[in-house]
Amino acid sequence: MMKNSFRIAFILFAFSIFINKSYAQDDLMKVLGDNQAKDSDPVTATFKTTRIINFHSLETVGKRTLDFRISHRMGDWSSGAYNFYGLDGPASIKLSLEYSYDGRLMVGVGRSSYEKMMDGFLKYRIIRQKVSNGSAISMTAVSTMNYTLQDDPNYAISGVNMYEFPTSRMSFVNELIIGRKFSRNFSLQSSLYMVHYNMVKRLIDQNNIYAVGVAGRYKLSKRFALTGEYAYRLNQSYAVGTYYNPLGFGFEIETGGHVFQMQMTNSFAINENQVIPFTNTSWTKMGIRIGFNISRVFTL
Repeated sequence: MMKNSFRIAFILFAFSIFINKSYAQDDLMKVLGDNQAKDSDPVTATFKTTRIINFHSLETVGKRTLDFRISHRMGDWSSGAYNFYGLDGPASIKLSLEYSYDGRLMVGVGRSSYEKMMDGFLKYRIIRQKVSNGSAISMTAVSTMNYTLQDDPNYAISGVNMYEFPTSRMSFVNELIIGRKFSRNFSLQSSLYMVHYNMVKRLIDQNNIYAVGVAGRYKLSKRFALTGEYAYRLNQSYAVGTYYNPLGFGFEIETGGHVFQMQMTNSFAINENQVIPFTNTSWTKMGIRIGFNISRVFTL
């Protein structure tokens, strides 16, 4: 049922980007809140930050802007009352910095506690949605390199170090994001993902994982919004083990230069190279985690 629902959502989204432009113009004039807005002006604030929950949004930070971000995921609910339903841990945390000079090309670096993962990425806004006289959608590309600093946990038993070479520690995520702000309150995006691991654990494991994703935001008031994201893995037999499609829901609050996001997700990891292929808990089995992101921007 869930698979069919999200397939339907993708079809509806693909169709809706071609809706009548006269409707889009009237509606998006209100979005900009400026009666003097030009038809060629770009639509702003499709999403409030560069992340939905774990996944990239189509947004980049503004010109000459630095974003410092703290992300935190707690233990899962299935650990029960003794572990205070995950609040006692274990937890994963990520610190990251993102910067853009021109508001279109963004660079970022981060460090996650889970599997001691470092990452660096480039993100570029290829197309920006316009009020009327121009593109009806936005398009953004992201390319990320990840590097784990952890030791091989099986080295002492097997005598073989899977991280013998530096390149064996690398993995990559390439994604294309297409989205649209449909009204003052509602935004939606879809994504295509390719995750590549240079080194896999077993000979039968696959190096490449492919997925499609959908994410949305609904604005409740000037400072409050609901968010959600989901990814469906196209090749689900890439590794030995039981893994689930990541699904998360969130609530975000804007307070001046801060954006605070509370969320519930079945993913313990934060990086997309870990979230998409290796989420090992399910919503149906109470494998849900409370988490939050805090974003603070600085103009340099």
